[in-house]
Amino acid sequence: MSPSCIEMQRSIGIVFAKENIESAAKLTFGNVVLISLLCTLIDGVRRWYTVMRPVRRIAAAAEKVMAGDLSVRIQPVRGLNAQDGFNVTINYFNRMVQELSGIETLRTDFIANVSHELKTPLAVIQNYAAMLQQANLPEEQRAEYAKTIVDASCRLSDLITNILKLNKLENQQIYPEKTVYNLGEQLCQCLLSFEDVWEGKDIELETDLAEDVLNESDAELLTLVWNNLISNALKFTPACGCVAVILEGLEDFAVVRITDTGCGIPPEVGEHIFEKFYQGDTSHADQGNGLGLALVKRVMDIVGGDISVDSEVGTGSSFAVKIRRKGHETG
Repeated sequence: MSPSCIEMQRSIGIVFAKENIESAAKLTFGNVVLISLLCTLIDGVRRWYTVMRPVRRIAAAAEKVMAGDLSVRIQPVRGLNAQDGFNVTINYFNRMVQELSGIETLRTDFIANVSHELKTPLAVIQNYAAMLQQANLPEEQRAEYAKTIVDASCRLSDLITNILKLNKLENQQIYPEKTVYNLGEQLCQCLLSFEDVWEGKDIELETDLAEDVLNESDAELLTLVWNNLISNALKFTPACGCVAVILEGLEDFAVVRITDTGCGIPPEVGEHIFEKFYQGDTSHADQGNGLGLALVKRVMDIVGGDISVDSEVGTGSSFAVKIRRKGHETG
């Protein structure tokens, strides 16, 4: 027995037998083992509820998303702090799936709209081509049917062209090539390309273009904007109506306003006019494909401009495009 044990026995007046010491040691060892096992069990249960269970729920939800189920959502883990890493991860996961669900809905709608828009001109071409095969068809009707086929083919070509342009714009495959040019001259050139249209409908064209308004941007992209807006103004303006194109050079910005005396846009329609394939006036559906204003809005986003519309039903509409002038770029 060690001197320390002997000294302790003397101090407390108790004599420990060897058997007592061995028994106490075994009991102590057993208690240590039991406490260790209990702690391990408690830690295992804690890890199951705080680590393994959340991880398995996130993994199971991820597998469902990979299988195409975008309706899955993960409930926050109860008992954890709101800022706990797992609950933060779950929150971002749910937001990601919600965004993916919205994108999938847009994709599905886009495909459905494209299919519908393609079917219409194809059906026209098919039907009138069949009628052209009739024997003894008067020459006047033959020419009329042929013109209808040509118009439907042009509409189909425009639709495909606009889809390709919009796809490139949305996927950033078109990058602005900035050049300095006279904005008033560009607007005049765009207007002249529609001369046959406004003369054919006897539309009064008013212009008020400020001189020497220089713009530094992608001329081709902005030509797309002016052509779409002018085309819409002429399309929705009845015969003997009026279309006005105004260019104003402000200190930092150039503002282009294209105004018509057409049917106007109801407020509920105005909220959606920049969406793909949206056509508020279905009576003019055969004159467009609902992609023009979506293209315009995307171009404005790319060049850093802004577009707004002010309209009143029965009176007309006014589109205002605001772009930063040369030498006034934002810092």
